[in-house]
Amino acid sequence: MDKYEIVIGLEIHAELCTESKLFCNCAYTFGASANDCTCPICLAMPGTLPVINKRALEYAIRAGLAMNCEITTYSKFDRKNYFYPDLPKNYQISQYDLPLCKNGEVTFDFNGELRTVALRRIHLEEDAGKSIHAEVTGDPTRSFMDFNRAGVPLMEIVSEPDIHSPEEAIAYCRAVKEILEYIEVSDCNMEEGSLRCEPNLSLRPKGSKELGTRTEIKNKNSFQELLDAMQYEVKRQARILDAGGEVVQETLLFDASTGKTVAMRGKEEADDYRYFPEPDLVHIQIDDEWIEEIQPTLPELPADRRNRFIQEYNISLENAEFLTTTRQIADFFDEAAHLSKEPSICANWIMGDLSRLLNTVEIEIQNSKVTPAHLSELIQLIKNNTISGKIAKSVLDDAFDTGKMPKQIVEEKGLSQITDTSEIESIVLQVIEDNPGPAQDVRDGTKKAIGFLVGQVMKATQGKANPQLVNQILARILTAD
Repeated sequence: MDKYEIVIGLEIHAELCTESKLFCNCAYTFGASANDCTCPICLAMPGTLPVINKRALEYAIRAGLAMNCEITTYSKFDRKNYFYPDLPKNYQISQYDLPLCKNGEVTFDFNGELRTVALRRIHLEEDAGKSIHAEVTGDPTRSFMDFNRAGVPLMEIVSEPDIHSPEEAIAYCRAVKEILEYIEVSDCNMEEGSLRCEPNLSLRPKGSKELGTRTEIKNKNSFQELLDAMQYEVKRQARILDAGGEVVQETLLFDASTGKTVAMRGKEEADDYRYFPEPDLVHIQIDDEWIEEIQPTLPELPADRRNRFIQEYNISLENAEFLTTTRQIADFFDEAAHLSKEPSICANWIMGDLSRLLNTVEIEIQNSKVTPAHLSELIQLIKNNTISGKIAKSVLDDAFDTGKMPKQIVEEKGLSQITDTSEIESIVLQVIEDNPGPAQDVRDGTKKAIGFLVGQVMKATQGKANPQLVNQILARILTAD
């Protein structure tokens, strides 16, 4: 690979989370029984006419604004003609020469450096259905069609060939996914096919400005498989070029079981699709007033939020990246940090114990019974020495299960920290009497032995003794001896 430069452009298809499909009123539910989410329009029955979903247009504009695109004020839909069994019309309603958005960019961190990938266009199109083959039907001679997904609104985000490694391509895809989730236009659930990535990849001699022959890898809905597919394709093309051969422009599938790409069909060009304007849909006029209405509804985007968290809360880049993984986590942290005035402590609780609890029951932070107010109150109880850090963990567990506020849990269970020095001193004396060996070790200068004695005191008080006072009293008594 020392001889070649990798050149990658990405097409990302995001399923929009509108209530209905792109050209009809059907709702789409993932996992519904085959063909339950259909009507005469999305089944392309004769005499039916499509009607554009305005919310889908709005979502595409939101994405365009979030990715610094020019919004095309005059746009239209086109027919893209090709035959697949799961394409009811034998053509797809898409956009060709007048996409809704163009000339954008996505900036993201890659290996500690900021990278910017230019966007060629963002356009809308309808999804196709799904073919069900022998692995499901049990009959290798028969296939069935499920048209539930036919007509679901897709937004296609097309980058320029600005990416130069499979790893950088994954970082770019993650950045796009983050943005789409933050602006709430797609759930980007890759397991359900809501986000699918198609890399166009080629190699060229280092120093060359001319692009090599590219291949396209179809419909990857897993970042790991996408990475594996690109890494294999780089090696495959390099072997062909090293042997003096020519790379064939074609569309490929990636077989995860073998780790290899296989030819699907020859790569089509625009002429092969015989594009022409969709005659059943009016052209789209987007006025400045509508764009100005949408712009203020955009949230603070993930990259901007990371930078603010680092500056405002003085937390590390690594922590900021975790806390902005989703908009919901970022919102939770932002509110908890403001309430508690302890952003670093909040960050540690969210990334540690709260994440552990969420992962155990497999729910998202917005569905948790623990709110920012719970976390803030918990931190205040620790700060004012009402409870110890160890007790706080059990209080959080209880709040997570019941939704009760930490103060209420502490009062009901009598978990308040023992700060009475005379009470602690009597327990310390008893622990020293019960553990003469470790006590003598401390007197002889083995400082780490004091940790054992502190642990025994905490055990005797069920974790309610103030650890700082325990240490002070133990040191004073053993030193005096």
